[in-house]
Amino acid sequence: MTMHTTGTRDEWLAARLGLLDAEKELTRRSDEVARLRQALPWVRVDKAYRFDTDEGSATLADLFRGRSQLLVYHFMFGADYRAGCPSCSSIADGFDGFAVHLANHDVTLSAVSRAPLAKLQAYRQRMGWRFPWASSSDGDFNFDFNVSFTEAQQRAGNIEYNYRRDGHAMDASSAPAPLVQMAASCGTDAPTYTRDRPGLSAFVREDGVIYHTYSTYARGLDGLWGMYQWLDRAPLGRNETGVWWRRHDEYAGE
Repeated sequence: MTMHTTGTRDEWLAARLGLLDAEKELTRRSDEVARLRQALPWVRVDKAYRFDTDEGSATLADLFRGRSQLLVYHFMFGADYRAGCPSCSSIADGFDGFAVHLANHDVTLSAVSRAPLAKLQAYRQRMGWRFPWASSSDGDFNFDFNVSFTEAQQRAGNIEYNYRRDGHAMDASSAPAPLVQMAASCGTDAPTYTRDRPGLSAFVREDGVIYHTYSTYARGLDGLWGMYQWLDRAPLGRNETGVWWRRHDEYAGE
């Protein structure tokens, strides 16, 4: 017998109406946060970044693909990985479905990673994805937008991520078990794995000038993680004990 609270339909409806008030308040607050996000000052990008893409060498302006807005997903795929991060992969599973809608609203979605282009192309083919994916290779882009860090920074505990400075040094012996598990699934160790981090950065192009408008990291990406939006509405919620998700071709029977 279930240990969860049970009740009549009338009792359920009364509780549901109370929840509806909370959901409406959350929606209104989310709308307000979106307005605050869009009101942030724009910062001009003058640095000449270069990327390797399917079409050849490209500038940041080229990643816009003729549109005025660009959303870059900072996909964790370091130069020494053998496969992309499984968490980023589960987020990216949704990209193709809505990228076409964004494109028709003057917004380009592109992923960017430090791994060489050939690795990104092979992994994208394995996953069956079609969205644009550029390699920042050995350039400064990932470092300037605080999603990649050097080994020296890591050893010194001198990493600034998600607008906070992490003063904890990491080596293979101090890495938490979930990080070790995730790193192994990418064919690397935990310190190497965590020298790249996930994030989202937004850019706009106006009168030929590119501006950085917004970046978010860590739990700020939850809204992009489609499976969690569904799980949060399932009867048992996220119901997690550790890292349970896999790349979509790694589940039993796939």
